[in-house]
Amino acid sequence: MSVQLSKNTAAVAVFAIFYVVTGSAMADTTWQKNHPRREQVNNRMNNQNKRIKDEVKEGDLTKAQSRKLYREDRQIRQEERTMASQNGGHITKQEQKTLNQQENAVSNQIGK
Repeated sequence: MSVQLSKNTAAVAVFAIFYVVTGSAMADTTWQKNHPRREQVNNRMNNQNKRIKDEVKEGDLTKAQSRKLYREDRQIRQEERTMASQNGGHITKQEQKTLNQQENAVSNQIGK
């Protein structure tokens, strides 16, 4: 009986590992697959927001500085949404480049 239980436990463990590995590989949503440029821009903004939060925690940015940076990121996000609304939900390569340049300017202000 214990041998059978061990086989069942092992089978469950293998299945769980398989599920986690394949589940994370297939985590992209349909939206992410259909809007890779917007996804890249949004991921950068999310990363920058985390960096801002971390810098405030570490005392490297003041609350006023963080508010300014968050405001700039919100403006970039709104611009991204406006661009997408004019092109069937997508942004062009040039629009992505423009947004990334704006994000670079914000990024350069973080951690100084």
